[in-house]
Amino acid sequence: MASSTCPRAHLAIALFVTGLLFSSNAITVVDAYPRNGGGGGDLRPQFLYPQNAARAAMGLPPLRWDEGVASYARSYAESRRGDCALVHSSGPYGENLFWGSGGDGGWTPAQAVGAWLAERPRYDYWSNRCSGGMCGHYTQIVWRGSTRVGCAMVNCYNGRGTFITCNYDPPGNYVGMRPY
Repeated sequence: MASSTCPRAHLAIALFVTGLLFSSNAITVVDAYPRNGGGGGDLRPQFLYPQNAARAAMGLPPLRWDEGVASYARSYAESRRGDCALVHSSGPYGENLFWGSGGDGGWTPAQAVGAWLAERPRYDYWSNRCSGGMCGHYTQIVWRGSTRVGCAMVNCYNGRGTFITCNYDPPGNYVGMRPY
């Protein structure tokens, strides 16, 4: 999440969209073999650590980084670089998508994952429903059957923002089924 001391916090807008409530896809994008601008190092920990902490809190095993899934995420993120549109890939994986506005590319994987995990209070396990907003990004992260993840992030052309995606295998968010 953007810090309140950051001057662009008032200008930045983060959108995250779920295709259908409890669909196998949710929206956000990042560079496949995630490196920050080529010199910022390996971004995989920013994707994995917060997701695996949320899974551990629910007694679930950690997600493992999968290069095949990451390659798919990279390819799709690259295809969205021109428009930064939050459109699901309709691929074989569960999918969380994120878009952050601003031309400086200051968004991070940790901020995208944080936005998805912030949906947790909206998920009611007993009714297996979202209350007061979206929660499908969160439920995909903690979907017991999903064991592998690959993510990617791109800065879109013409200052259109940052697009981040994580893909999950096997996919989750099946209607009528609880995530854990």
